[in-house]
Amino acid sequence: MVWHDGRVSNPLTPTCVRHPDRPTGLACTRCGRPACPECLRPAAVGQHCVDCVRQGQQDVRPVRTVGGARAGAAVPYVTYGLIAVNVLVYVITAAQAGSPMDNYRGSSVFREFVLVPLLVADGEWWRLLGSGFLHYGAIHLLVNMFALYVVGRDLEQVLGRVRFGCVYLVSLLGGSAAVMALSDSVTATAGASGAVYGLFGAVTVTLIRLRQSPTPMLVVIGVNVLISFSIPGISLWGHLGGLAAGTLSALGILFVPGWLSARDQRSAQRIGWAALGAVVVVCVAVIIASVLSLRSQPVFEGPPAVTAPTPVQAPR
Repeated sequence: MVWHDGRVSNPLTPTCVRHPDRPTGLACTRCGRPACPECLRPAAVGQHCVDCVRQGQQDVRPVRTVGGARAGAAVPYVTYGLIAVNVLVYVITAAQAGSPMDNYRGSSVFREFVLVPLLVADGEWWRLLGSGFLHYGAIHLLVNMFALYVVGRDLEQVLGRVRFGCVYLVSLLGGSAAVMALSDSVTATAGASGAVYGLFGAVTVTLIRLRQSPTPMLVVIGVNVLISFSIPGISLWGHLGGLAAGTLSALGILFVPGWLSARDQRSAQRIGWAALGAVVVVCVAVIIASVLSLRSQPVFEGPPAVTAPTPVQAPR
C-alpha cells in the first residue's frame, strides 16, 4: 500500500485506530488497540491510549468529605454571598435612616422586615427570614459577619455549598421560631446571630464526626451564651433556637445516615435531606403554634405600629 506521502507500508502492519494513515508497532496496554506515539500516554503500567485515559477519568469517583461535598479547596461562595447580602442590607438601612449607628430609626426596610411576633401573627410571614439580614448598627453587623467569616468558610467546604446554605437558613428559621414561641410578642428582633449560632452547633457536630476535639467550639458557644444571659437586650431565645436548629441539621446530615445504615453515598444524601426537612417541619410547627396562640389572645387587635422598637432585642 502506498500512502499519500509516498511511504510504502506492509499491509500486515497495524495502523493507529485514531489515525489510519499511520502504521505503528505500539498498542495500548489497557485495551490492546494499536496506537501511534501521539495517541499514547504514560501510565503506571505501560501506556494507555487517549480513549482509555478519558474513560479512566470518568470512572474515578470524586473524593468526598464526611458531609458529602467534593473534596478540594473550592471558594466558599455562599459564605461570601451571605456576608455581601447582610452588608448591602445594612448599607440600605443606614442610608434610609441617615445614620450608620441608628440605622433602624427611619428605615422603611428595617421597619418592614424586623421580627415582631405580633406582626407575624397578623400575616407578615416574611419577617421570619428577612429579620436575619438586618442589624442594629455597624458593631452588631461587624461582630456577626466576622463570626460568619471565621466558621462559615471551613464548614462550607465540609458540607458543600447547597447543604451549608440550607443549614444557615434553617438555623435562622430556628432562631425566629424560638423568638415567636418564647419572646415578648411586641419586641423587635433582628440580626444574623441566630443563624451564626446554628453554624457554631454545626461545626461542633462536624468536629465530633471527624473525631476531633469539640472543646474549643464548646468554649466559644458557652462564652456567647453566657453573654446572652448577662447583657440585657440580647435575644437569648433567638440564639438558643438557632443553635438547636443548626445542631440538629448537622446531626441529620452527618450522623443520621450512618445510624440508618445508608447503603451508598446517594442514599446517605437522601436521608440527610430528609432529616434536614424534618428540622424545618419542627420549626414551622412551632411558628404556627405560636401564631395560633397569639391570635387566640383577646388583646390581639391587629398589628402594632413599629417605628423605633423598644426594647431593642438584637441577637449578637
